Amino acid sequence: MRAVFGLVLIIGVGLAGAAIYMVQGYFEQQNAQLAAQRARMAQNVPTVDVIAVNRVVEYGDEITPEDVVTIKHAEPFLPEGVFRTEEEVFPEGAEETRVALRQMEPNEPLMAVKVTDPGESAGINALLTPGMQAYAIDVTVRSAVSGFLRPGDRVDVYWTGQANLGDFGGTQGVTTRLIQSGLTIVAVDQSTDSGRAAASGQVRTVTVEADSAQVAALATAQGSGQLSLALVGDTLPTASNDPVEVNQATLLGITPRQEPEPVEQEEVCTIRQNRGTETVEVEIPCTN
Repeated sequence: MRAVFGLVLIIGVGLAGAAIYMVQGYFEQQNAQLAAQRARMAQNVPTVDVIAVNRVVEYGDEITPEDVVTIKHAEPFLPEGVFRTEEEVFPEGAEETRVALRQMEPNEPLMAVKVTDPGESAGINALLTPGMQAYAIDVTVRSAVSGFLRPGDRVDVYWTGQANLGDFGGTQGVTTRLIQSGLTIVAVDQSTDSGRAAASGQVRTVTVEADSAQVAALATAQGSGQLSLALVGDTLPTASNDPVEVNQATLLGITPRQEPEPVEQEEVCTIRQNRGTETVEVEIPCTN
């Protein structure tokens, strides 16, 4: 009898342990499902409708209503200048199309900076800031950073020419001076496509955006010497009022020639006196 009681007790304890294990597994499974649901809810962000292109659009392609589609975009990460409706893209109707100013991929949101105004061509005028002008600079492979320049890049412009080094004996020497900083390139040769790099060694002109005073300075500099371009990083350094200039004397460490200071001579006053048959000069105190 005792053996039967002991067997029943063992079976009961085993069943209780199994029940506890099953309940614990159920709660763990429920907790895992709740955690996954919370993670999915955390990843859920509100979306809005935006206009995108539905095909590969190359620079200069005309964009018509058939080339756009409405897609969903995460609202917190909405880029500036997107179009929310087709009416915003074509406010004048389907006849007034836009032209692409850069290459776009399918489902890429359409933005104002990527296209011209309705009915406008993709000429250089569409790229200029209102009130600014375009000025072409003649360049070589060396002065154009080996052909790595693209529209949209920023450059510093340096002038190199003969200058009178008066402080160094009045000789003529080669001088290089920074004349303009942070000018934006709007075209390389005849291309305004920022997504296309010029072939190395083929660059002949670089067109920059400048105001009227800068254009006058560039024209004077280009007519009196050689201009070179230096590519500037995305973050422009703080402008300095100190001129950036290097000439042959400073490059070679030649010090200015010191002119001797004039020695002030003491004023001497004399009078002439006759002594017999001779006339002599006698020093006397000077009076003002």
